[in-house]
Amino acid sequence: MVFRGTITDAANFDPSVDAETLYNAMKGIGSDKEAILDLITSRSNAQRQEIITAYKSSFGQDLIEDLKYELTGKFERLIVSLMRTPAYHDAKEIHDAIKGVGTNERCLIEVLASRNNRQIHEMVAAYKDAYGRDMEEDVIGDTSGHFKKMLVVLLQGTRDESGVVDADLVQQDAQDLYSAGEEQWGTDEAKFIMILGNRSVTHLHLVFEAYEAIAEMSIEDSIKHELSGDFERLMLAVVQCIRSVPMFFARRLYKSMKGLGTADNTLIRIMISRSEIDMLDIRECFRLRYEKSLYNMIKDDTSGDYKRTLLNLCGGDDDLAGEFFPEAAQIAYKMWELSAMTKVQLRPTVRPASNFDPAADAQALRKAMKGFGTDEDAIIDIVANRSNAQRQEIRKAFKSLLGRDLMKDLKSELSKNLERLIIGLMLTPAEFDAKMMRKAMEGAGTDEHALIEILATRSNEQIHAMNAAYQSAYKTSLEEAIQSDTSGHFCRILVSLVQGAREEGPADVERANTDAQELASSCNADSDDMEMKFMSILCTRSFPHLRKVFQEFVRCSNKDIEQIIKKEMSGDVKNSFYAIVRSVKNQPSYFADRLYKAMKGLGTDDRALIRIMVSRSEVDLFNIRKEFKETYDSSLHEFIQGDTSGDYRKTLLVLCGGED
Repeated sequence: MVFRGTITDAANFDPSVDAETLYNAMKGIGSDKEAILDLITSRSNAQRQEIITAYKSSFGQDLIEDLKYELTGKFERLIVSLMRTPAYHDAKEIHDAIKGVGTNERCLIEVLASRNNRQIHEMVAAYKDAYGRDMEEDVIGDTSGHFKKMLVVLLQGTRDESGVVDADLVQQDAQDLYSAGEEQWGTDEAKFIMILGNRSVTHLHLVFEAYEAIAEMSIEDSIKHELSGDFERLMLAVVQCIRSVPMFFARRLYKSMKGLGTADNTLIRIMISRSEIDMLDIRECFRLRYEKSLYNMIKDDTSGDYKRTLLNLCGGDDDLAGEFFPEAAQIAYKMWELSAMTKVQLRPTVRPASNFDPAADAQALRKAMKGFGTDEDAIIDIVANRSNAQRQEIRKAFKSLLGRDLMKDLKSELSKNLERLIIGLMLTPAEFDAKMMRKAMEGAGTDEHALIEILATRSNEQIHAMNAAYQSAYKTSLEEAIQSDTSGHFCRILVSLVQGAREEGPADVERANTDAQELASSCNADSDDMEMKFMSILCTRSFPHLRKVFQEFVRCSNKDIEQIIKKEMSGDVKNSFYAIVRSVKNQPSYFADRLYKAMKGLGTDDRALIRIMVSRSEVDLFNIRKEFKETYDSSLHEFIQGDTSGDYRKTLLVLCGGED
């Protein structure tokens, strides 16, 4: 195994000299924390063990106990953890995850899904030595169901590591997984446990490819459909580690720092356990996935000596570099390939109501609004539980039966965000998009993010319908409105997109290679030429074709298209191209990110929240929910619950459709 850590053996190492340096740093009143952290983070774990021995020999004291006494808080936890051997560190993490009330399932998942056989055997032995207990028995006593069974399988440390692949068994395993899940009602969890818990990494890579050919979806998407709870999280972690351990840890690190507060235990555990193994690859995967260096995220999210120690373990700022490490380039290429191969089954949260009676719904809505006061619950119950096509029938029935305009009645009876949301649901998708485009451009200032989001994610058919609805409602063309409200290259990009003339159809491999080379060459041109070249390809080619272009871009430039856009462009032009790339890669993930940004921090961007919840509820809101949960470790339902209130919240939660 090739180690690509940031911490290696120090040259000219003398444990006695280091022991004395640490002793002097802790002698007297106060301690020289800088000397402590600089020394400990510049020695390998094996060298730290020699320092512990030398310290006791020279001074008759326990170095770890002295460090605990002198240091405090997260800094103490980090330094003390660095002094333990990897096996004892893992053993302590598992022990802390299951002791006391409650279980830290995410810690169990992370450690057991990512360690190889040798690491697991050493960890189990260290646990027995440190706590006088059997790790397997303690895990069994603290967990249950299929989650427990898979943890026990992983604890055996018996995954095939021979590297030998049987082609017939690859096909058989892929078929068995398909038969155990997508092909039948219910799921044969035992089959998933047996195959994913025992087969070699090389073998499973091929199984996942074969599975995608059979199921027309990735194994990850199948797991999300078929499994739930901690068992789903564990199996996804196993699959992610099979695909790329560095990418798995990049995701875990991001989740530990994003949003309010930091999951310091997770951050410390990963930074320590990977610092001598694959931190360089984790750093590059982090930059690849999140367009920000791990170094800068740690810098922004932590402080003091704790931050300095973590940054020493991180070892460098990848935002200063431009190119991939070899492993990350391969991962980037593979990610685009996977994106191209996977046919995601889009799932809505709002479906047509059964036994639908538009006349009865019209009468019920009139009753809810007649007289003194309004029955908001009745309105929400009908409007949020009907498909858009059914709502249009209700509008017609309301006028023909009662001679009244339902939209006007709703506007007069409801107010603020609830009114905006209910009216949004009652408009046709084309009318709603047209209205959202109008709102983004009217008054002082322009909501460029809304313009980008709508035009970058709609199909040609949807854009044509929106154009017609805009002309009908506002007696001017949408294109003219965009031209009067925006300027420069940003205006050109929007005008290109609003034509609804994107090519449709599969990738043309030869042309994709040419497009990729032209994009790569344009990166060396001046910014105007580069932006025009990007526009001519990103705004016109089909999404399947662009997936292939972006994949080949990695091959011919050793860079990722997202990183180039972030680094070489700015403002609304950058945001436009970035939105297109994110939509091409994984549109539900793009919308999950937009929803998160609408609700995180102080205040809520209600217009964005309403726009996405209304426009995606009958398309892919279920997929968006899953991406939200996977990326942010909280459900969309929880975010809406905590960020909104009253009948507005109630309606949004009906549209959301579940808690995940």
